[in-house]
Amino acid sequence: MSSEEFEKLHEVYRSLYEELKLMPERAIKCHGEERKRLVRTFDERNGEAEEVLQGMEDELRAAPSSYRNAMSTKLRLYRRDLGKLQRDMKNSASSSGSSFQPGEGSQHGIYSSQNQQSRHLQSQRALLLQGTESLNTASQSIERSHRIAVETEQIGTDIIEELGEQREQLDRTRNRLVNTGENLSRSRKILRAMSRRLVTNKLLLGVIIVMELAILGAVIYLKFFRK
Repeated sequence: MSSEEFEKLHEVYRSLYEELKLMPERAIKCHGEERKRLVRTFDERNGEAEEVLQGMEDELRAAPSSYRNAMSTKLRLYRRDLGKLQRDMKNSASSSGSSFQPGEGSQHGIYSSQNQQSRHLQSQRALLLQGTESLNTASQSIERSHRIAVETEQIGTDIIEELGEQREQLDRTRNRLVNTGENLSRSRKILRAMSRRLVTNKLLLGVIIVMELAILGAVIYLKFFRK
């Protein structure tokens, strides 16, 4: 909705309404042709005011709901005030003991009032259809949001289950690593023990070799050099 256009229409309507508001009182003081001209002028201005109100309603349909609701109430008051002016003008035109018969201008006023009611009903029907469409759109949006929430919940449940499985796998891996560390510790102890035994064996072997060489040397000495 163009707020500037709506405000322009609002100003035009207020100007027309202020002009129309003075005519019923003037009609009481007028007679004959002057009164007929005043009635025709009233009908013309009334028709213009109806067109301006219709233009305001057209602009208002595209407005945000919060703004549209408030201005729709104000438009209904404008139409009520305009209808009251039409009744006042009709009563003023036929007052003062005059046998004034409605001519073409008055008939135009009646037709304008009927057209006003028809347009008002059409406007209300359009607003009702628009409200129904908005309600359906909101319901579909809520349904989509609910479906997305259910899917998101399912995805979250699957992720939690998968994380639980991964945690169990990590616990098993950690236990295996602990067992492997214990086995490595035992293996290191065994290797150290074997290393000590190997050194001991080498020392014993060295002592045995030295003793055998000494014995061999003693035998040779006793056999060949001691005569």
